[in-house]
Amino acid sequence: MSILVTGCAGFIGFNLCQNYLKSHSDLKKIYGIDNLNSYYDVNLKKNRIKILKKHSNFIFKKIDIKDKNKLSRFVQDNSIKIIIHLAAQAGVRYSISHPKSYVDSNIIGFFNILEVSRKNKIKHLIFASTSSVYGYSDKFPLSENDNTDKPVSFYAATKKSNEVMAYSYSSLYKIPCTGIRFFTVYGPYGRPDMALFKFTKSIIEDKKIELFNDGKHVRDFTYIDDVSNSIIKLITKIPSYKIPYNIYNIGNSKPEKLKSFLNEIEKNLGKKSRIISKKLQKGDVYKTHANIDKLVKRIDFKPVVKIKTGIKKFIEWYIDYYKIK
Repeated sequence: MSILVTGCAGFIGFNLCQNYLKSHSDLKKIYGIDNLNSYYDVNLKKNRIKILKKHSNFIFKKIDIKDKNKLSRFVQDNSIKIIIHLAAQAGVRYSISHPKSYVDSNIIGFFNILEVSRKNKIKHLIFASTSSVYGYSDKFPLSENDNTDKPVSFYAATKKSNEVMAYSYSSLYKIPCTGIRFFTVYGPYGRPDMALFKFTKSIIEDKKIELFNDGKHVRDFTYIDDVSNSIIKLITKIPSYKIPYNIYNIGNSKPEKLKSFLNEIEKNLGKKSRIISKKLQKGDVYKTHANIDKLVKRIDFKPVVKIKTGIKKFIEWYIDYYKIK
């Protein structure tokens, strides 16, 4: 069965494709598309694609999901039956200054994905959402049944829109849809705008780190392999309800303060950071903590990689990738 991964040059998309190709050697083809935009280092994205192209059964095409005609032709020409939609404009803080980018990619782009799914009778659409949809909450851990009507960032608002749009298409056109709310994913080949990458880079280069809220806010850091392996297991778990729609949290369910996360990076680098303290930024929440009971029940999900191990693996990758001496 032909699978399409959108955003395959992105952090999660790349790791998903890599793990899927390694674990499914009998797979005929996995198709990947990405627009290779400049939100962060394009060379990092291109290098991810180079690695994926080493697999003979991986096919890449540069396509922007905003281009409905190219997207539609590609899906049709390659008889795609499963779409794993990870392409998006990411980043809470960037959405404050560049909201239109989020409308273009996360609303219009996602509408195009839904339309292509409808017209090509896609058997399963898996799409990325985010823990940010929960907004401010004082009830933890966060469950899929909790209210998500008050997102505090525009990024979260567009992702909540995706969930509602997908639900309506599942209801109207019986397209099986599975949404995934990611909780602070980290690991090798990560995004340069995320804390782990930024902190590591700044400490190595002896630059000051902007630490918001004195690092007291709490995140449910989830290692990339735990995330990608969960998505792979969900591919065959196609919703078959009257309205064929489901949504899951994917998190480690062991939240940590950002300051503790930073301390672990310092230990691995053998070097202390230089900190500039700042107030919590607009759009950020104080805490995330995933209730993963639903995912455990569905795919027997068990987060494997602990934070100490995950940070160590990232720093080893970073030093090797950037040839740090």
